[in-house]
Amino acid sequence: MTQPNARQPHDVDLHSEYLRADLFLAMGQPIEAAKVLEGVLEAEPDNQAALELLARSYFGSAQLNRAETSLARLVELAPANGWARRALARTLERQSRAADAAVHHRVADALGAA
Repeated sequence: MTQPNARQPHDVDLHSEYLRADLFLAMGQPIEAAKVLEGVLEAEPDNQAALELLARSYFGSAQLNRAETSLARLVELAPANGWARRALARTLERQSRAADAAVHHRVADALGAA
């Protein structure tokens, strides 16, 4: 019989997984980073740090639709996140959607995002 709070061998340390994904991205392996982060977000769907890193991973691997979805979710969770607004705008621009991007650029400018 296991104790209620005892870690099981199959439990995933989400912070370690996040750090592993960050390392993958830093090493130029955005697809591997995204695979790890998808698991993190399955466990914690509202984790803003993981969403941001996932969006960066998707953007870095030119998975623009997935980057857009991740960034839109991040903007939904944190509407005043200027970085997310700017990144969403740039993702939309890469998809030739300048009019959609302009809205997010304006908000990012108002928030003082670089």
